[in-house]
Amino acid sequence: MSVDRRSVLRGFVACACCAVAGASVASETGHGAGAVHWGYDGEGAPEKWGDLQADYKVCQLGSEQTPIDLTAGIRGEPGAAHHDYKPIPLRIVNNGHTIQVNVDPGSSCMIDGVRYDLLQFHFHHPSEHLMGGKRFEMECHFVHKSANGALAVTGVLIRPGSENGALKALFDQMPTSAGAEVRASGSVDPAAVLPRSGGYFRYMGSLTTPPCSEGLTWTVFKEPIELSPAQIQRFAALFPNNARPVQRRNRRFLIDAS
Repeated sequence: MSVDRRSVLRGFVACACCAVAGASVASETGHGAGAVHWGYDGEGAPEKWGDLQADYKVCQLGSEQTPIDLTAGIRGEPGAAHHDYKPIPLRIVNNGHTIQVNVDPGSSCMIDGVRYDLLQFHFHHPSEHLMGGKRFEMECHFVHKSANGALAVTGVLIRPGSENGALKALFDQMPTSAGAEVRASGSVDPAAVLPRSGGYFRYMGSLTTPPCSEGLTWTVFKEPIELSPAQIQRFAALFPNNARPVQRRNRRFLIDAS
């Protein structure tokens, strides 16, 4: 019985990863046309994602799901993530689940000698990851893909504080309703959004939205960045809650790289 279950999961993951790799405007996920409706409350709430359609079953049956509580990690050096991001024009999408910025080619990160190209970044309110049981106001996810289709996500936690100048143009021009990509004025430098401290957590996880594909390399910075309360409220007015609940860690290693 357990062998059959693992085989089924591998099939779902392989199928879902291919779908995600081909969708550059999806959030980490497959926010594609014609997909079964999912969301964060009601009939499409996270606890029901696995029942919405067959290739969402990993959301329910997977053993390496994201997000998790980043606590009690094992001290170690899993290999740094070197981010090489370039300023980009603002290509903003409100896809009904988040605000996403689609990224022109040229930005990437290196993890253990493998190059992952930056596809897009987007936001969650409140944060999806917890740190030591604490949830932050927001979280930003930078989604990357390697040449062989593997995915890696860098997570940045967000707390209230000073206005974030690097994200000002974006937050001033967020589309208020779901629709096609908007080419806004100005630009954004993703490198300026990253924390200055290099401390981070590393673990193997999944997409945090359907189809919840596993096998992703997650790097989550320890040091949060700041947005002003007004900037946070501007996003929260559009998305009061677009955060998946915390998942079981199970037997995964959580590496604490300070």
